[in-house]
Amino acid sequence: MSAGSIQQPAPGTLPLVARSEAKLKPAIVVTGASSGIGHELARIAASDCSCMMLVARSQDALAKLAEELTSSGTSAHTLPIDLANSDAGDTIENALKERGFYCDVIVNNAGICLAGPAAELGRFEQMQLVDVNIRALSELTLRFLPGMVARGRGGVLNLGSIGSYMSAPNMAVYHASKAYVQSFSAALAAEVADTGVTVTCLSPGVVRTPLVDRLHLREHASSNSRLGQMRVTPPGRVGAVFARARASSFHEWSTAFLRRFFFSCHAG
Repeated sequence: MSAGSIQQPAPGTLPLVARSEAKLKPAIVVTGASSGIGHELARIAASDCSCMMLVARSQDALAKLAEELTSSGTSAHTLPIDLANSDAGDTIENALKERGFYCDVIVNNAGICLAGPAAELGRFEQMQLVDVNIRALSELTLRFLPGMVARGRGGVLNLGSIGSYMSAPNMAVYHASKAYVQSFSAALAAEVADTGVTVTCLSPGVVRTPLVDRLHLREHASSNSRLGQMRVTPPGRVGAVFARARASSFHEWSTAFLRRFFFSCHAG
């Protein structure tokens, strides 16, 4: 067995995790599903699955989205929690089991963005960003990835950013967190390449979401000219391009979307 490869169960045998989940249904879990990119990803993912778990802090927004998805035939369930809490992973996994699901695909979309000089922003708020953008994303990935590998199917979609490829004064911790997401995702993708599981990092540019609108990013563009030059893309366009780029299943189209979205929005 080559270094770094993951050992698969012997032919004809059923992995222990698969036997323990025999009565459970596969579900797609989307964090940060209440608005913006997560909202659009949940809508599109719903067309490729029958069960979903929608996670975010806003119960009202989640309930509205769940009602929309349920009306189109998806069994959509909501879980209003704060991923900054250290027990969020346990809460999500328990909620899945209580509803008769296991995590087949995890969409780690939830995130926090702060703008301003690191020395002036609150330390607590910046560490909370690290908790959500790095710790929670890593914890959920590492929690559900072993089961995916054992089953020989599944997917991890992590929301990165074009900011992962550049440093940005006034957004130091945010850009650093996205650089982590990109590196973490690339390494895991290589590790699981032959297992039937995919790990993808989606890295859009500046997208018009409530999170971005609250930050007034253009006010910080003087210290980061590349940020000021970027076009702002509506989240609906993310969903539209995502839908056109997909192939036959949720697991196959995220890389194609990333390539198409990046070049169509930020080339030239």
